[in-house]
Amino acid sequence: MRGWWTWVAVGLLVSLGCSLLPDGGVAATLVYNGLGLVSFLVILAGVRRNRPPDAKAWLLFAGGVFTFVAADTLYEVHGLLSGTYPFPYWNDVMYLVAYPMLWLGLLGTGRFRGRSRGPRDLASPIDAAVIAVAAGLVYWVFLIQPALGGLGTPMSERLVTVAYPTFDVLMCTVVTILLTRFGGRTPSTLLLALGCVLLLIGDVAWNITSSFASYSGNLINAIFTLGYVAWAAAALHPSVNATPTGVRSANKFGRGRLGLLAGCTLLVPAVLFIQGVREDEINWLAVGVGAVALFLLVLARLAGFVGQVQEQADRLESLAMRDDLTGLANRRRFEQAVTEAVAEGPAQVCLLDLNGFKSVNDLHGHHIGDRLLVAVAHRLTDALRDNDVVARMGGDEFAVLAPAATADDGDALVRRLTDALREPVVVGGHHLLVAATIGIADATGHDDPVEVLRRADVAMYAAKEGGSRQHRRYSPDLDDRAGEAARLGVEMRMGLDTGQFRMVYQPIVDLPEGRTRYVESLVRWQHPERGFVSPADFIPVAEQNGLIVELGEWILRTACARFMAWQGEHGAHAPSRISVNVSARQLNEPGFVTVVADVLEKTGIPAGSLIVEVTETAVFGGGTAVQAVKDLHALGVRIALDDFGTGHSSLGLLQTVPVDVLKVDKSFVDNLTMTGRHAVIATALIQVSNGLGLTAVAEGVETAEQAAELHRLGYQFAQGYHFGKPVAEPDFRAAVMIDR
Repeated sequence: MRGWWTWVAVGLLVSLGCSLLPDGGVAATLVYNGLGLVSFLVILAGVRRNRPPDAKAWLLFAGGVFTFVAADTLYEVHGLLSGTYPFPYWNDVMYLVAYPMLWLGLLGTGRFRGRSRGPRDLASPIDAAVIAVAAGLVYWVFLIQPALGGLGTPMSERLVTVAYPTFDVLMCTVVTILLTRFGGRTPSTLLLALGCVLLLIGDVAWNITSSFASYSGNLINAIFTLGYVAWAAAALHPSVNATPTGVRSANKFGRGRLGLLAGCTLLVPAVLFIQGVREDEINWLAVGVGAVALFLLVLARLAGFVGQVQEQADRLESLAMRDDLTGLANRRRFEQAVTEAVAEGPAQVCLLDLNGFKSVNDLHGHHIGDRLLVAVAHRLTDALRDNDVVARMGGDEFAVLAPAATADDGDALVRRLTDALREPVVVGGHHLLVAATIGIADATGHDDPVEVLRRADVAMYAAKEGGSRQHRRYSPDLDDRAGEAARLGVEMRMGLDTGQFRMVYQPIVDLPEGRTRYVESLVRWQHPERGFVSPADFIPVAEQNGLIVELGEWILRTACARFMAWQGEHGAHAPSRISVNVSARQLNEPGFVTVVADVLEKTGIPAGSLIVEVTETAVFGGGTAVQAVKDLHALGVRIALDDFGTGHSSLGLLQTVPVDVLKVDKSFVDNLTMTGRHAVIATALIQVSNGLGLTAVAEGVETAEQAAELHRLGYQFAQGYHFGKPVAEPDFRAAVMIDR
């Protein structure tokens, strides 16, 4: 990095020194040509050190520089030896040969950086052509035409005189192309452009000297040597082999380019104005040709810009209608498709929701979850007809539109979609079995596409009540059910705010004495108009709308506070533990463990006195719910597995979930006194509990015979109406003995 700075500093000092030397002297000639030769060698050294990918182009460019230096040397040596500087001469031939080498070399140095992977970019060549035409017009009117018009000057001299500004205009064009290429504005490229600009300035200064035969101005030579220095510095700079990053921007039509094109087109009236002020004879042919050429080029540039804007608009519209992850249509595109399909005739719309997708994310991470969604998208697409539309509506929800389809076609579509998801999806080495809940609807009696989507949504949520791998077709009675759930949810919100909920507690007794050891806390809702609302009615609604989180926290705080109050009121007769039911929604709620810890701290209840009851279904999926249970257990809270034996893989859960209490479901107790499989299961469950060191509690005990049989099988704890119904204030001193 330091080498190119050193070279620039030395070259600048030498060039300034050259301008101070006497004109026509040997010293000036040696410095001028010597610095040019050294610049050529520095370019070769820079190419060898940096090894740019376009090394051949650099070598060609270096050849052009060497030809320039050789022509300069021939010109100066001939002048020193003969005392004359003929024009034109062989050195002019060498100069004119050097220009194409420089052009090709410059274009080649940007070839690798400017290569586009897409369609060929015509913006840069058009911009360069605009500049070339504008500069060429100025050159022609003010330099070339006067030079050609000098009839007293030999034709060869006039042609060579015209050739230099013409080649300089072409050099401007090459530099413009170089700078406007993708990744073109690197320090190395800017140094190359600077050298070309200095060459142009030097040639213009040389052209306007009054006498070519006596030319030996060291000041102009200093300009040329600075150009050599800049070119050599470009080869030395590390950016000579830089690879561009980012988005190709050659087509960018910003203020800079707009100003450049505007300035070039304004050169036509500027030329006319100057010629008019100077009272020169106006060259209408040159001005007319230049004006037409500029107009057509600018028109082509604007046409390209308009085409680019339209292409980008189409691309953005396509992106706006596509799901980024799966590439399917998104909600907006799907709604448009439904609108079009409903307007043309009958159509069937399906909404699908993947069951258990959250568990996949929790267990395997979002990366696997995303790949699963992509795989599901492919399967759904393969199951459709050519004119069907599948979309990802968001999250794990998909939608399918079957235009011009009857109800029978819709039912067949549901079967194909169900079959498509029947086999496990292999993602990242995991075999994932996904089931979908499907709601299907049509536009019968309605032509509003929004209504069709709403009906499918209602049907899907109705299907969810039937569990996994269920589907449901919309019918008007589903609206009544959905409306009732919505009203109940609103009234629950009001009930929480106005204190309509209350707590009751059911004793859990020891066997055979029947004394209360624990209590289970249960919530009740006494509605001011509906009267008593069963938990079986409002708990599912609370689960669906999320109110269970707030309601559950209120239950937890109220139960723990009441438990601590009993300790002071009843002393040794008070229950030693209290259990609280917790839903799957609560376990998956971020911060739930923190809420429990806060309740323990503020109520003062010992962690070991609190039992959190969870269902097998709530923790079956693993992930966040199981982690929450583990974190609660780490706090010292005891964990009870409610309704044990009725869920998924009950015995397997005992290996993954930290359980302290098994609550044997009422279904195994109801027929316990009758000989049969229920008695066998109840016996097996108490053996499992004892073998694992767990506490077993039999639920739903309603008769003395059931209690006696449970005690005979080895159960030490039970609860049910036989021992006491849930009440606000249980009688902790009462005992219900059983016959042994």
